[in-house]
Order: sequence, then C-alpha cells, then structure tokens
Amino acid sequence: MPLLETTITGILLDIEGTTTHMDFVHNVLFPYARVHVHAFLAEHLSDEGVRADLASLREEYAAGERQGIRQPALRDDSREEQLASIVSYIHWLMDLDRKSTPLKSIQARVWQRGYLTGELRSWLFSDVPVALERWNKQKRDIRIFSSGSVLAQKLLFANTEAGDLTKLIGGYFDTEIGAKGDTESYRRIETTFGRPASEIIFISDMTAELDAARSAGMQTLLCLRPGNRPQQIGAGHQTIRSFDELFSQ
Repeated sequence: MPLLETTITGILLDIEGTTTHMDFVHNVLFPYARVHVHAFLAEHLSDEGVRADLASLREEYAAGERQGIRQPALRDDSREEQLASIVSYIHWLMDLDRKSTPLKSIQARVWQRGYLTGELRSWLFSDVPVALERWNKQKRDIRIFSSGSVLAQKLLFANTEAGDLTKLIGGYFDTEIGAKGDTESYRRIETTFGRPASEIIFISDMTAELDAARSAGMQTLLCLRPGNRPQQIGAGHQTIRSFDELFSQ
C-alpha cells in the first residue's frame, strides 16, 4: 500500500463491514432487538431514558405524517395497544434500516440486556484486537464513528471474544454528531479529536462515507471485508483488506 501523505495520529473506524462482520449486525444484533423489544419496553416503558427515546420517535413519526409517508399507526387507546403500535413502528423502521437516533438508542438498550445475560457476544475480525493494541502502543488516538448509538458501540467493544477492548478506544461518535455521509460530521469530529483532519484517517466499507470524510480533509481507506456490499473501486480511496496492513511496525 502506498505511503500515506502525512503522519497519522488519529484513526477513525467504522464498525459494520470494517471491524465487525456484517452478519453479526444483520443476523444476530438486529434479530435479537426485534424479538426482545416488546418485552423490554413493557418492562421499562416508564424509565426516563426510554420515555425520552419514545418522545423522539413520536417526533420522527409526526414529521413522517407531515411528509405524507405511509407509516404504521401509533395508538394511545390503552397501554397494551400503545405498546403494540410502538413495537410495530419500530419493526417498520428496522425493516427500512432507518438511521434513526432514538431507534438506535432503543436497540442498544435491548442489546445491553443481551450482553449482560451472556446471550450476546461480539464478533470482530481476528485482526482487529491485535491492531487496536498495536496502534494504542504507537500512541495513535483511536475512535469509532457508527450509525449505532454510542452505547451500542461501547457494548460491542466491551463484550468481544478477545475481552473488553474499550480501554484501547479514545472516543465514540454516532448520529448525534451528524450523518455519516455528511462532510460537516467529519469537521465536527476533527474538532473533537483536537488535531488536523490531515492527521486523521477514516476507514470504512462505504465510499459515500469516505467521500464525505475526504471532503473534510481526512485521509481515507476503503475496507474490503468478506460479505461487504460491492463498492466502486478506484474512486480515489486506497483499499485495505486487513488491519495488519496498516501501521504494522
């Protein structure tokens, strides 16, 4: 791989298709949330954090109504009908793979219980734990940017087959900072990093995200992992198949 243009002091990582196989997200995490969300909400409907998430969901629902989007109806007739309609709406959002901040927050709350009970254990590509250790020893600032909530990110890296890796990660960003395809999101991330964008490299499996990061001045690498969606190769982004290829010494 050609040498990078400048010294890299910060590494920004995507999760799905970059550190973690897409199968884990789509075939383990999403189905788990779908199955358990009703029971979770029934138990925690009065919790302050859950209530805040549901209020934000209703705001998104109202915005969809104003736009004329056909959505599952939200009911308020009784507690059980209210709960059933909320779950139906959440399932609908999941089917559309909506990058909804309150949806992602609710999913993370459900996953948290799964991790605590041992039903869930994160799958990472085998080169990832080793690379995180190596980059940490090299004093590189490693952070994560995912459409999943910060809680979901922390849970994923705290509960891996290689143990708790959160001590190796300096920060987390989710859609609260902005969309992953928005250049402004990466400018905000640069500010939080506290270092020039040119010293930060973003690694992702999606060229649209890499394009946005590059527009903000970051260096980029397109991650080619088994099971990833095909991307346009040669769009100005160098490629990487394993973290073993990056800063290996």
